Amino acid sequence: MSDKNKFIEDIKNGYSFKGESVKIGAAILDGEVVPEAGIYLPLKTLNRHGLIAGATGTGKTKTLQTISEFLSDASVPVMLMDIKGDLSGIAAAGSVNDKLTERYQKLQLDYKPEAFPSELLSLTGKDGVRLRATVSEFGPVLLNKILGLNDTQGGIVALIFKYCDDQKLPLLNLKDFIKVLQYVGNEGKAEIEREYGKISTTSTGTILRKVIELQQQGADIFFGERSFEVADLMRISEDGRGMINILRVTDLQDRPKLFSTFMLQLLAELYASSPEEGDLDKPKLVMFIDEAHLIFQEASSDLLEQIETIIKLIRSKGIGIFFCTQNPMDVPAAVLGQLGLKVQHALRAFTAADRKVIKQTAENYPETDYYKTEDLITQLGIGEALVTMLNEKGIPTPLAHTMLCSPRSRMDVLTAGEISNILNQSKLVEKYNKEVDSKSAYEILTEKLNEAAENPPPETRKNTKEELTTFEKITSNTVVKSMARTAGKSIVRSLLGALGLGGKTSRKKTSWF
Repeated sequence: MSDKNKFIEDIKNGYSFKGESVKIGAAILDGEVVPEAGIYLPLKTLNRHGLIAGATGTGKTKTLQTISEFLSDASVPVMLMDIKGDLSGIAAAGSVNDKLTERYQKLQLDYKPEAFPSELLSLTGKDGVRLRATVSEFGPVLLNKILGLNDTQGGIVALIFKYCDDQKLPLLNLKDFIKVLQYVGNEGKAEIEREYGKISTTSTGTILRKVIELQQQGADIFFGERSFEVADLMRISEDGRGMINILRVTDLQDRPKLFSTFMLQLLAELYASSPEEGDLDKPKLVMFIDEAHLIFQEASSDLLEQIETIIKLIRSKGIGIFFCTQNPMDVPAAVLGQLGLKVQHALRAFTAADRKVIKQTAENYPETDYYKTEDLITQLGIGEALVTMLNEKGIPTPLAHTMLCSPRSRMDVLTAGEISNILNQSKLVEKYNKEVDSKSAYEILTEKLNEAAENPPPETRKNTKEELTTFEKITSNTVVKSMARTAGKSIVRSLLGALGLGGKTSRKKTSWF
C-alpha cells in the first residue's frame, strides 16, 4: 500500500497554480478515488498545447468535451473539429443517470446539466456557417506544399500569383487558378515570358494535373467568397462564456489530403492574423482536433515541416492546439515534444506491436513511485486517464491516475430541429452563407480572349496579278524588307496589346475558410 497522505501532499503541491485554474477530476490511488487530491488545469499554460490519446471507447471525446465546457465557463473561446459527428450535443443540456451520479459522488462534486453557447460550422454550408477562403489568401507557399511541387513548379506558381497581382486578376477559386495556368501555358506564354522569364510547358501541365487531383478530392468547397474572418472564432457570448465553435467534417475521413489542406490553412491564417501576445492569463482560443492522425496521414515531408513550425510558433499568439488521437505515436515526434498537457486514456495490448507502443508511450511520462505506468495504461477504466501537464515554470506535474469529470452537456448528437434552431439564431449564417460571384480571373481572361477572337488583325486584301507583280518588284528592295519586318513586329505587339489584362483590384481581408 502506498502512503496516502504523502500522495495527497504530492498531488496538491504539483497541481497548485498561480492564477485561474479549473478542476477536471481527482487522482486515484490503489484503485480508490482520492477526492482531496484534485487535478486542476491552469488556464495560463493552455497555449502550450496538449494531447488526448487512447483506444476507441475509452472516453477521449468526452474528455475533449469536458475540457471545452470548463474553458467556455472561463470565457475562453473554443473550436472543435468534429470528425465523428458526435460533439454537437455540447449545445444541449445533458441528463442525469446512475453512472453520472456515482462518478460525481466519488469526486465529491455536484452534477448540473448545462447547455453551452455554440456555433455550428461547415465546409459545405449544409447545417452550419460556411467556411471558405480565396486562392489568393491561400497563397503560393501553402499551395506548393499541398500539391507537392518541386522547385521549378513552385517557381511557376509563385510567378502566377505575381502576374495576377500585377494585372489585378483576383484568384478566388480553383477555376480561376486553372484558367490562368492554361493561359500561361498557351495564349499568354510569349507575353509572360518577356516579363517574368522562361516557362516550361511540361511543368505547367504537371501543376494542372495536380490541381485537378486536388479538385477530385473536393477541394473546390474550400475556395471562394465570402472568406471567413478568424476574429469570428474568438467571440464571447452574451452571458460572458466563451463561444464553442463546432466544425463538423465527417465527410473528410476518407480524404486525408483535403483535411491536411484545411488544417494547414486554418493554422497558418490564425498565426498570420493574430498579434504577438506574450504570456496571457488565459488563451485567446483553444482548438481541439479530434482524430488528429488524419492531419499527418499521407502528408508530405514539406507539409509536416510546415505544420510543426506553426505549432511551435502559434503559442506566442495566445492560441492552444490539442490533438486527440488513438495512439500517441500517430503524432510526429517533433510535434509531440511541443505538447505540454498529456491525457492518456487506456491502450489495448493485443499484439507484440501494441505492447511495444505501450512501452514507448509509458517512457514519455514522468517517473512515479505510485504507479507502474506501463501496466496501468492497459488497465484504465472508461473516463479514467493518466494526466500530466506543465506548470508556470515549464516543469511537468506529477503523473496522476485520474477519474475525470463527465460532460455536463449532452453526450450525443443534436436533433434536426435543434440544429435548425441554432442556425436560425446565428448571426454568422447570414454573414457567410450567401453566395457571392465576384468578377475574377476566369471571367476577365475569358472576356479578353473572346474579344481577341472576335476582332482579329485586318487581313491583306487579295491583289490583282498586276498589283502582285508590282509588289514583288518593290519588296526585292532590302530597305523595304526591313520596313516590312518592323511593321510586322508592330502588328504582333498590337495583337498582344489586345490580349492585355486588367480588372478590379481585389480587396484585402484577414480570413480563412
